[in-house]
Parts: sequence; structure tokens; C-alpha cells
Amino acid sequence: MTSARIAVVGAGAWGTALATLLADSGASVRLWAREPEVAVSFRERGENAIYLDGVPLNREHLAVGNCLADALESAQVVVWACPVQFSAALLTEAVPSLPVDALVVSASKGIEVSTLRRMDQIFEGVLPDRQHRRLCVLSGPSFAREVASGAPTAVVVASRSARARVFAQSLFQTERFRVYTNPDVVGVELGGALKNVVALAAGVAAGLDLGHNAVAALITRGLAEMTRLGVAMGARPTTFAGLAGMGDLVLTCTSRLSRNRTVGFRLGQGEPIEAILGEMRSVAEGVATVRAVHRLARRLRIEMPVAEEVHRIVAEDADRLEALHRLMTREPKSETLDGAESCAQPPQTQRR
Repeated sequence: MTSARIAVVGAGAWGTALATLLADSGASVRLWAREPEVAVSFRERGENAIYLDGVPLNREHLAVGNCLADALESAQVVVWACPVQFSAALLTEAVPSLPVDALVVSASKGIEVSTLRRMDQIFEGVLPDRQHRRLCVLSGPSFAREVASGAPTAVVVASRSARARVFAQSLFQTERFRVYTNPDVVGVELGGALKNVVALAAGVAAGLDLGHNAVAALITRGLAEMTRLGVAMGARPTTFAGLAGMGDLVLTCTSRLSRNRTVGFRLGQGEPIEAILGEMRSVAEGVATVRAVHRLARRLRIEMPVAEEVHRIVAEDADRLEALHRLMTREPKSETLDGAESCAQPPQTQRR
């Protein structure tokens, strides 16, 4: 149990779930919502009927409001749970009210399309150096509704500061929410962002009714692409085998609760991207992230065929079956990371 004063910025499903988790642990939590109707829903019904309907929220330790300055005042910890594409502008608004000694925990997943920045880099542009060095990143396989309902969940928190990541671990850890630590901020952020692109691909495959084999192949080869790009950007390859990489990837690619998989599924069934997004209130970060990944891969000369085909479908409305054909008819290659044909010749029997 913690007695910390915590501000959660962003009252979407994920921000609300984290606010509930922390409030249930005894923290004093103020949740900032952009939409007035979210605050009204909390006051009148004790829930966030807009983004997380049916989940009762802790009225004793949680307050929901629409004034950002009020939410941030005297906060010891600030949990950032806003969509990445809107975060830079909102941070500019938040900084004058953000206590300089507060620990900032980023729970947003994605890459800013206009600048190709990760959330860590966006924060770097506005936070004092000392505060930025303590920045923590929370990621891993965690659907908001399940977290808010108390379903067993395991995540990872990363920070360059060992002290900060251990403190954040203790802050979020409960009997139903297990938190691991990792020093690899770049890898944890990229895992949380890139898995959404692969989830779009998995959804397209499901929408086309291509079978489980195809989805398994996309997950596996998608992980290889994530790792290649991540390493080129300074991440540790082992991070992508953990909760922020493989864990989040499997969850997002296989569950109908995944917004990104759902968008991909509807794309696979032939719906245009504009119509799909027009009906969604919550943000599917993969749609923006794939545009950023497309540019990053070309800039760094990283081969990412799955992401390339997802980009063609999202940005160019490419034919879904033709995209599959291009993936399946690429030049045959070795699965080994260095491209060596390790099985080209059989092992020779040792002569005695």
C-alpha cells in the first residue's frame, strides 16, 4: 500500500485502469480527463462510462476532473497515459504545473509521426535533465479492462535510474499486478510501439480467414523485424524476448480485445481505414505508428517486409491478398540472424 499523491494524465481506458489500480492500493489519485463527460460519469455513476464502462472505480481514493493544473498540483508521481500523437502539445500545457521533483512514468505506446520521436524523447524536450534521467516507462501485455478488473497481469518498468525503476516497481506492484524492472528504456518503448504494427497484420490475416498458421508466422517474423529495428535504434535484443516484446506482441495479435487487431481484421474484410477510424472513440496507435516505422526503416535501411505491407494497406489502400502474395513470394532466406545458410551442408562425420 502506498500513500503517494499521484496524478494520472489521460482518462482513456488505460489511464483509468492504472488510476484504479493505484487508488485500490491506497494512493491518493487525481485522474485528468479531457472530456467533461468522463468526470460527470464518475461523479454520477462511479465509473468511466465512456472508455471503461461497467468497471466500478474507487471513490474513496480517486478523483476525476478536467483541470490539468489541479490534477498535477503537489503530485509526487505523474503517470502519463495520453495518446502519443497528442502528447507533445499537451506536455507543453502541463509543464508549468508539473512539480520538478515528481517521478514521471510514461504509459503511452507509440512513435510520434511528425518527428519520429519516442515518448522518452518527447519528454526529454520539456523536462529538466535530472527529472528526465529518472523517467520511467511502463509497458507489457496488459489490456485495460482486465487490469481494472483485477485479472493477473505482468508488466515491465524501465528507467535509466535503478532507484527510479525500483520505486516505480514498488508503486505499481500488487498481488494481481506483477512488475519487473529493465534498464532498457529504448527497447521497452519500441516493443510497446512496434507490436501494434504486427497486430494490424495479424488482424488482416484473421479478416482474410487465412488460418492460425499465417498468424503464427506473422507474429514470429514480426518479432524479428521489431528486434532488427530496435537494435539499430540502440535497444537490447533480449528486451524483445520479454514482456515488452514477445509478451505484448502475443497478447495484441491474438485477442479480440485488441484495438489494433480489430482494425486489421476490418481492413482484411475490405473496409476502408477512414471508415474504421471514424467509428472508433479510442485510439489504435498502430495506424499512426506504421507510418513512422515506414520512415524509420527506410532511414536506417532496415528490412521490414511485414511492416512495409501493413503500411501499403493503411496508407495506400493496397489489395490485401496482393500484400500476402508479396510476403509469401519473397526470395527464400535463412532464419538465422546473420543470414548464414547454417543448414546448407550436412555435418561431416568425424573420422577416427
